[in-house]
Amino acid sequence: MLFLLPAYLCEESPIEFFAPVIKEYILKTDYFFVENEKTARKIIKFFAPEKKQSELIFFILDKYSENSDLKEAQELMKNGQDFGLLSEAGLPCIADPGNILVSWCHKNNIKIIPINGPSSIILALISSGFNGQEFTFNGYLPIHGLERKQKILYLENLVGKTNFSQIFMETPYRNNGLLEDLIKFLNPNTKLCIAANINHPTAEFIRTLKISEWKNQKPELHKIPTVFVLGK
Repeated sequence: MLFLLPAYLCEESPIEFFAPVIKEYILKTDYFFVENEKTARKIIKFFAPEKKQSELIFFILDKYSENSDLKEAQELMKNGQDFGLLSEAGLPCIADPGNILVSWCHKNNIKIIPINGPSSIILALISSGFNGQEFTFNGYLPIHGLERKQKILYLENLVGKTNFSQIFMETPYRNNGLLEDLIKFLNPNTKLCIAANINHPTAEFIRTLKISEWKNQKPELHKIPTVFVLGK
């Protein structure tokens, strides 16, 4: 079986936010697909502190991975070994690698067990006040000037034409730059939700304002995990 394991969105998240079954599945196996071993060890310790770290076996699965890189682990799975797929933050396979492995499991009759957990994308959307029936997650916006401007205006136009909420992210150390560009390029009456430090017990920040209002009260977002949502 392949357990799709959620991770916390921030290290300070209370353990009470999570279903006890996450710990149960972590204790069922020592084999895990992860993006980063150091982060994975911290997450496993958070959920199951009694788990022996020396017995953990990790296989790297990141955005550069191909099925050919996973053959050793896949052979183990074919022979009956259970694995966990652990995200860096939130749910695996959403703004997170792992789908190639899940696809392979379906083709090879490996049972998939998805486990409930937080998704910053969904939590931002439901906290925004925008349309939660119809929405699009756009991933990361372009980095460079003209291309980024065109994408921002395109998303704003989509909101106006379709009423679909438009969700996107940025690498945390570039958040402030993205916010500056949103304020610069968007119509003053366009509404933007900024959801930062989601699930942090004291530093969580979620607000929806017009662009004209954000101009005068820009939050500090440098190196803070943040989700942006445009909507009506």
